Amino acid sequence: MTTADLRATARPALALLAILPLALAACGDSSGPGGGTTYDFSAFAAEVQRFVDETPGVDGVSTVLVDRDEGVVYQQSFGAFADDRVYLLASSSKMLTAGVLMRLHDQGVLDVDRPVADVVDWGAEHPAITPAHLMSSSSGLVGLYPAPTFAPYLCQFVYQGTLQDCARIVMTTTADDDQIIPPDTQFRYGGAQWQVAGAVAEVASGRSWSDLVRETYVEPCGLETLGYNNHFVQFTGAQAGYPQGFDGDPATLRPTDNPNMEGGAYASTSDYAKLLLMHLRGGVCDGGRVLSEASVRRMHEDRIALYGGSTGIMFEGYGFGWWVDRDDPSRIVDPGAYGAFPWLDLDAGYGGFLAMEASSLLGSELYVRVAPLVDQAFAAARAG
Repeated sequence: MTTADLRATARPALALLAILPLALAACGDSSGPGGGTTYDFSAFAAEVQRFVDETPGVDGVSTVLVDRDEGVVYQQSFGAFADDRVYLLASSSKMLTAGVLMRLHDQGVLDVDRPVADVVDWGAEHPAITPAHLMSSSSGLVGLYPAPTFAPYLCQFVYQGTLQDCARIVMTTTADDDQIIPPDTQFRYGGAQWQVAGAVAEVASGRSWSDLVRETYVEPCGLETLGYNNHFVQFTGAQAGYPQGFDGDPATLRPTDNPNMEGGAYASTSDYAKLLLMHLRGGVCDGGRVLSEASVRRMHEDRIALYGGSTGIMFEGYGFGWWVDRDDPSRIVDPGAYGAFPWLDLDAGYGGFLAMEASSLLGSELYVRVAPLVDQAFAAARAG
């Protein structure tokens, strides 16, 4: 895919990703820390530096590139932020949340293909909805698009209450009766269906969401910064852009029992890189297996194609938290409203993560500019 193609496919998604907040020194040659291959990421670094220098509202960008076999092969921050900066991930949280549910599926604790009503009594009003529907934005509940501030579901954006309380409200309200459609009939991006998914995981496991995140990722992958909160109404101006009051410090967040499942995670680029490597390595972190190979493959597959669905924007396919490029199904992304942009090339075995404190418009624009340069650098290193 050319840069022009990337720009053409990405632009329709920018406005969609931008609605989540309403409701989210150049280097030369670099040798990979995990192996002996020599990479030349100088063109990539120069383009990121140019982006930071030329783009109003972007104080800095943190980057990391990973290889399935060699691990982290490049890491550099540009502008005001250091490599250990912690970023609010917004929608780049989705693949993390889906992974927690798939781990429970692997353990036999939660069958993602069985109705939510089998696990929670408050699921009875929508007896056909399964966790697989929820994670692929195919549940038929009202999504962020086209209704980011749908009043009956606003509990998803507040830190008060509990995840269980919010999910119960979403699944039992009658205020959405005229807008609900059957599962697997239409892609409805994001929204409170993800709160339902997290609440079901808590009930099935008997564990809090924070415990599930720790057991799934933090301990086996050796993470230092990953966590979840619900920041959307905690900072002045957060509905219009990146919450500046966060300032890379999770301690500024108020404790919550209602973390936002689709957009409430935060992490450093170093920690996110370990999770990208886990996906490239078939579900294994340095500390052991996190997910089965089958579950990882399933997260990456274009699930909505099973019912003839299409996102209608950006990459037209969608799995569990990952957007899938139907022209090249090995290319998957999970961009966020604040400019976080992770991507993987599954066949080629590499990927990257861009993080900034800006907007989806700018995160996607940077991806469009640098992704071809990353592809070229990896191709040259492997050919050489």
